[in-house]
Amino acid sequence: MIRVGIIGGAGYTAGELCRILINHPEAEITFIHSESNAGNCITDVHGGLIGETDMKFTDQLPFDQVDVVFFCFGHGKSREFLSTHTIPANVKIVDLAQDFRLAAPEHDYVYGLPEINRDAIKKAQHVANPGCFATCIQLGLLPLAKAGLLKGNDINVNAITGSTGAGFKPQATSHFSWRDNNLSIYKAFEHQHIPEIKQSLKQTQGEFDVEIDFIPYRGNFPRGIFATEVVKVDENVDIDAIVKVYKDFYADAAFTHYSDKAIDMKQVVNTNKALVHIEKHGNKLLVTSTIDNLLKGASGQAVQNMNIMFGIDEMAGLRLKANAF
Repeated sequence: MIRVGIIGGAGYTAGELCRILINHPEAEITFIHSESNAGNCITDVHGGLIGETDMKFTDQLPFDQVDVVFFCFGHGKSREFLSTHTIPANVKIVDLAQDFRLAAPEHDYVYGLPEINRDAIKKAQHVANPGCFATCIQLGLLPLAKAGLLKGNDINVNAITGSTGAGFKPQATSHFSWRDNNLSIYKAFEHQHIPEIKQSLKQTQGEFDVEIDFIPYRGNFPRGIFATEVVKVDENVDIDAIVKVYKDFYADAAFTHYSDKAIDMKQVVNTNKALVHIEKHGNKLLVTSTIDNLLKGASGQAVQNMNIMFGIDEMAGLRLKANAF
């Protein structure tokens, strides 16, 4: 049994981790850390777990009692935490923040996108979980990178995300009265996930020197991401050949699937699935991709990475069902 610690336990991603791990057949939660909620029941914050756990938050960090810890911090907090705490070398780490997603000589974190890094994740002691937008967009583009088709022209990306992507703490743009019946753009061309997307595309294609013109949107729904990616190609490129590239690329993927039919976001919400579909219009490829931002875009993928790191069934605890309608 894999013994798990969760640090930063009061946020949405921690709540999703608890929901998954409480029912995981080969893992058990040892502690859920939150200084501000220490002594309170987990269900006081994560009300959806009423009837499933009687655990309480703790301000203690018993690292000697766990095999892996999940960092559910805000961005920048993981480095800060590690500068003041020592985690035993035998304890694995899955970091859901962005602190270690870009490869650098000063750290050994493996970028945790199983579709391209499964073998490295198997051997990793530390994994940097990908960002939610980054996961969705990369999964739409990686097969084209594999085929060497992302050259010469900028890639145009539009993607919309649910309000949970803004985190648990209320903000001006996440209040229901502002978000409902509304739509807005934020961080146009400058979103923090662009560098990690480029890193993976370069890793897969061998070289990558085009711009990603990414326009993110705030959606008036709680969870999910739906992205469109437009890529220019030669008009003579055969769409059937490209579809085969996608199907071959994801043939062994546990949760990412190519769909012959147009996709929609409801097909993946509340699951760890990613769906991808492509169409060709003249010299343009229209790629659509969709995930649940809290699952395949965060906590679900984090557990998927944990499963790979410990050599157990990659899908353990993650056979979650989408809404039927």
